[in-house]
Amino acid sequence: MKTDNKSITMIQDHAPNISIVVPIFNEAHCIEGVLIQLLAQSYDPECIEILVIDGQSTDGTQDLVQKYADRYPNVHLFENPHRLSSAARNIGIRHASGDVVLIIDGHCELENDHLLTNVAEAFETSGADCVGRPQPQDIRAATALQRAISAARSSWLGHHPDSFIYSDKAQFVPAASVAVAYRRDVFEKVGYFDENFDACEDYEFNIRCDKAGLKCYFTPNAAVSYQPRASLCELFKQLFRYGRGRIRMMRKHPETFSSRTLLPALMVAGIVPGLMLAGFSSTMAIAWFVAVGVYLAVIGIASAQLAVRHADLPLAAWLPIVFPTIHFGAGTGLLLEAVRSCRRQDAPASH
Repeated sequence: MKTDNKSITMIQDHAPNISIVVPIFNEAHCIEGVLIQLLAQSYDPECIEILVIDGQSTDGTQDLVQKYADRYPNVHLFENPHRLSSAARNIGIRHASGDVVLIIDGHCELENDHLLTNVAEAFETSGADCVGRPQPQDIRAATALQRAISAARSSWLGHHPDSFIYSDKAQFVPAASVAVAYRRDVFEKVGYFDENFDACEDYEFNIRCDKAGLKCYFTPNAAVSYQPRASLCELFKQLFRYGRGRIRMMRKHPETFSSRTLLPALMVAGIVPGLMLAGFSSTMAIAWFVAVGVYLAVIGIASAQLAVRHADLPLAAWLPIVFPTIHFGAGTGLLLEAVRSCRRQDAPASH
């Protein structure tokens, strides 16, 4: 749904000040585009401040941002010596002066010039404490692999089924997987982002918002898009980090435990050791081949269905590779972080 001129006028008559926090690291290839899109918003520029938090980039990102900070008084550059996204968010929040804090990644696409107006309108009309939005993947100039990654990540077999990030319906939802904008007093109620997290820090913060009874309103009018990962290696690393983050989540918030979350770890734990055990027992070998066969059949069927649904035949060739990359990346991260957690718990206390 597009924002009409009447809505724009209504919001800007009593527009809340919005602080936009942009955590970045080595984003020279895209940060200028994000800044241009933010500065081109229909929102009153006097009610906007853009706080770019750089994690000691080495590709000239800081120089690019400084060029805009020198030209526009509402663009500010801060350094993030800890280099974590969680730390960057906290630096931005502490320097923010707005009534609303909006987190925008330095590598996303803002195709809607009324995005800030839509965020303000969502707060105004819903009375919510937080606002969430979808994050579809932009595949207009994507390779066949990127299209496959996008299709897989938006499917039940490649993404957590409880997430609303691919929804297109305005509604009140749990903040957990979607909240990106917050009223200022939210941070007074639940604190800041946990800097022990180098992944899933947003999910962990939003879980605290839910536990505090804060309301989150989801609006598709505030969507931003992302480019799918360009290689299987990048995809594996992304899911590996997510897997590690989910174990840390379950340690801090045991109520987030879900058997579905652990399925990738169980798959990795079964397939790899199972292959070795299969050499010692014909029964184990049969069980291993049956399990792998079922897994491959499920992937094959899902891949064919997605190729037909998207009318994109190359997906049928790429998805049987993409799905295992997603599952093995998340599963390996889950297992490694679980082992590390056990070692920390078993380690003798220092004196």
